[in-house]
Amino acid sequence: MDVQETQVTSDRVLTLPNVLSFARLLGVPVFLWLILVPQADGWAIALLVVSGITDWLDGYLARRWNQITRVGQLLDPIADRLYILATLFGLLLRDIIPLWLVILLVSRDVLMAVVLAALKRRGITGLPVHFIGKAATFNLLYAFPLLLLGDGSGTIAEVCRVFGWAFAIWGTALYWWAGALYLEQARRILALRTRTVT
Repeated sequence: MDVQETQVTSDRVLTLPNVLSFARLLGVPVFLWLILVPQADGWAIALLVVSGITDWLDGYLARRWNQITRVGQLLDPIADRLYILATLFGLLLRDIIPLWLVILLVSRDVLMAVVLAALKRRGITGLPVHFIGKAATFNLLYAFPLLLLGDGSGTIAEVCRVFGWAFAIWGTALYWWAGALYLEQARRILALRTRTVT
């Protein structure tokens, strides 16, 4: 995604893309309850699918309607991260995924949180969303429902498990690749800021 497409174009707070992002945030505890308490996997998967659709839709509408806002740039990645963390937590407790996968994905988020905190101390509130980061999120949001469907026996469960792990591995690789790109963005922004100040 071009950086130009992620620049703030509106200072409004109440926009349809922002409402969609906020609705996704509200769905996180519902999803976690569905996957853990009644183990209503069908409803949990349906909620993940809706989350994936609204994740694409809020970005598309924000760009199309020139409603890219600072609030939206904060809400969208927060909702993505919370869905991923909630899903990892739920699948780990259900023994569907191993601890090493959780550590790989969570450690990348911790690294990015440290980088963003360092940028914020220098007056930079965030980094432009990169296409690789969105691709990683989409891969992971496809992986999790497939792995959930693969938690069973039979041919369909086996096929879902295979495709789920394929998406999980690609998604994890892209997640770290995006992290490396964000680190490079942060380095360039800080270098430019330093040159400007001096």
